[in-house]
Amino acid sequence: MRIAVTYENGDIFQHFGHTKQFKVYDVENDQVISSQVVGTNGSGHGALAGILHALHADALICGGIGGGAQSALAAAGIALYGGVSGQADEAVAALLAGKLAFNPDVHCSHHDHAHGEEEHTCGSHGCGEHHCGRHTENA
Repeated sequence: MRIAVTYENGDIFQHFGHTKQFKVYDVENDQVISSQVVGTNGSGHGALAGILHALHADALICGGIGGGAQSALAAAGIALYGGVSGQADEAVAALLAGKLAFNPDVHCSHHDHAHGEEEHTCGSHGCGEHHCGRHTENA
C-alpha cells in the first residue's frame, strides 16, 4: 500500500491544489517501511491527481480539497482522507491504526469565498479544521 500526504515542513499542507510536495509512505503489514518527499514540479489542482496516480498512491491524506480534485482521485481509484491537519507522520500512523479523524464530506472551493484568489490560501485559515466551504456559526 502507498499513502500520499500533502506536505510542508512535517505537517499536512492544507490546500491540495497548491501543495508543492507530497510525502509518500510505503506500507506493508500496517507498518511504514519507507517514505520519501516528492515535489510536484509546479503542477497544481487537476494535474496533482495524475501525479498521485503515477506514484501509484492508494490513498491521500490532506486538508482542504475541491470537488474536481476529489472526482479525479476517485476516477484514479485513490482513497481520500480529507479535512485532516497536524503532522503528516502522525496522521499516517493514525490511519494505519484505524484511528484517523477525517471528514468524508470535506470540501474546499476557494472560488466560493468572498475574497480574491490571490490572497487566499486554505492553510491561512485552517481548511482542515473548519472544512472550507462548510462554515458554520460555531466553527
